[in-house]
Amino acid sequence: MAAVLPRKEIKVPVAKWSFSLNPGPFNLKEHVLITIFANAGTGGVYAVNIITIVKAFYDRSLNPTASYLLVQTTQLLGYGWAGLFRKYLVDSPYMWWPANLVQVSLFRTLHETEKRSKGGLTRLQFFVIVFISSFTYYLVPGFLFPSISCISIACLIWKNSITAQQIGSGIHGLGLGSFGLDWSTVAGFLGSPLASPAFAIVNVLAGFALIVYIILPISYWANAYDAKKFPIFSSRTFDSTGQPYNLTRILDTKTFSIDQAGYDAYSKIYLTVFFAFSYGINFSTLTAAISHVALFHGKTIMQMWSKTTSVEGDDHFADVHTRLMKKYKVVPQWWFHIILIVVLALSLIACEGFNKQLQLPWWGILLSCALALFFTLPVGIIMATTNQQLGLNVITELIIGYIYPGKPLANVAFKTYGYISMVQALTFLSDFKLGHYMKIPPRSMFLVQLVGTVIASSVYFGTAWWLLSTVANICDRSLLPEGSPWTCPGDEVFFNASIIWGVVGPLRMFAKLGVYPEMNWFFLAGLLSPVPVWLLSRKFPNQKWIRLINTPIILGATGAMPPARSVNYVMWVAVGLFFNFYVYRRYKQWWAKHTYVLSAALDAGVGFMGIILFFALQSQEIMGVNWWGLEADDHCPLASCPTAPGVPTEGCPVL
Repeated sequence: MAAVLPRKEIKVPVAKWSFSLNPGPFNLKEHVLITIFANAGTGGVYAVNIITIVKAFYDRSLNPTASYLLVQTTQLLGYGWAGLFRKYLVDSPYMWWPANLVQVSLFRTLHETEKRSKGGLTRLQFFVIVFISSFTYYLVPGFLFPSISCISIACLIWKNSITAQQIGSGIHGLGLGSFGLDWSTVAGFLGSPLASPAFAIVNVLAGFALIVYIILPISYWANAYDAKKFPIFSSRTFDSTGQPYNLTRILDTKTFSIDQAGYDAYSKIYLTVFFAFSYGINFSTLTAAISHVALFHGKTIMQMWSKTTSVEGDDHFADVHTRLMKKYKVVPQWWFHIILIVVLALSLIACEGFNKQLQLPWWGILLSCALALFFTLPVGIIMATTNQQLGLNVITELIIGYIYPGKPLANVAFKTYGYISMVQALTFLSDFKLGHYMKIPPRSMFLVQLVGTVIASSVYFGTAWWLLSTVANICDRSLLPEGSPWTCPGDEVFFNASIIWGVVGPLRMFAKLGVYPEMNWFFLAGLLSPVPVWLLSRKFPNQKWIRLINTPIILGATGAMPPARSVNYVMWVAVGLFFNFYVYRRYKQWWAKHTYVLSAALDAGVGFMGIILFFALQSQEIMGVNWWGLEADDHCPLASCPTAPGVPTEGCPVL
């Protein structure tokens, strides 16, 4: 375009402004700004889950204006306080944000001139080859042979054994012996393992093995909480007989809240033992994060806080990037304050207006913001150093469930405002760090992030509303055709959480009225868990590996399960350790030159082919040839069966 478009300046009538269609060759900084603009939409829009469960699962209507405001405000709210933490999470050289290094490497690959070594490839040539390969290959697991996304060896050998399939299934069980031949299996739920440092991958492996290979089997086969009445791995809810929980028996359709008489006459709500422990472990993860950051980073935070509030001078925390960025104008704090005030006002309108369809009162908005603000710094420090993000989704559900029980939409709205506003604040700060590395003017970054978020949120909302209105039987697995992509696994988890926390409430789940009160001890366990590691690091200061033990990451390792499955973790850890441990140690020069480029190329190939498959085939209801390999499953039907005697389940033998 720089070679073809006219350079002549065009004057704006009446004004003194002028512009050109050709401002010059496309450069690195423009590319970074475009990427930051696009990044505003890459994380998805969490509030769309609320719209989906209301329309597809609860089968109720929702005002489109209220829905649109919900989508926009939840995405923008976190930007209002992100500016408070720039000093700690962006300017500090200790906060290096590993995921950004993939993009930095890609930018340099695409823009820097590199001389090809004899017999080798430049990074750009390597990127193109991997991209084309990834793009072409994804036609196989994405359309022709989805079953290779998860191959469970045990299920192919022991086709009639429930126990063998429970142990071997990568989707419905422990995943021993399972693997996938698909990059989306590796990176689809947990992000690229190539962007995570080896010590973080080892922490995730330790946590995954502890929870999935030790706690889960012991609890299940010891029949804790009647575990054998239910599948070993499922996010669904059940009644005391082992059948799927019938929500219509406890939900008052007029008030859209719990029918206490119906609940008393029916059953307490039961979870699979894995799902129950997932909540307990989530409790411990958040308290561990607070304790870990206070012990290992508290002194640094206090020093930086003291520096922030003192007179400007030399800053020994500043690195070369921070010093170079000082030549640009900073984003004034009042810009962040204006966003916070405006978006907070729109949030109150969305929840208090429109006949209070979202059920959440004004004080719920303020409380959710306070929670998100409190956790942004500790969670941000862990994310900036390990590439692992901890979520507030469970703690927010718990708090509002106690304070305002029996209101499912109020519960999920509170969760979304509390959880996603923190996530968006961290996304904003992560992109600011990317701009920091690439020397982009902060005000330009602020503008593209803000505009990009508004546009991305609008596109997500419009697409979701269109799909929910046009795709027949969307999210209903029992009525969808074989191979349909519209099964909504993430939304199903979200829906079940709305039942657990919103309709039934934590008082009837994790207190004396419920089945799982012991899970509350995890709060204390998490709070104390970093203390032994910290004491050991003080006692043996020369043993640097001790400080790499990160208890919040270990405890929160399985935070993505469900909807992530065992096979996703097995492949993520295997690929991550191979590149960031083995290749890093044996072929360090190759690793430094190609690893992050490889990650970006694999992601890009899968992404482009996925878009083409959808628009060219799947949107036209062309799902592929109907054969054994078309199922996006590991063919372990018995892995989801109960093992308690006398529990009838469709497709399962009654023991």
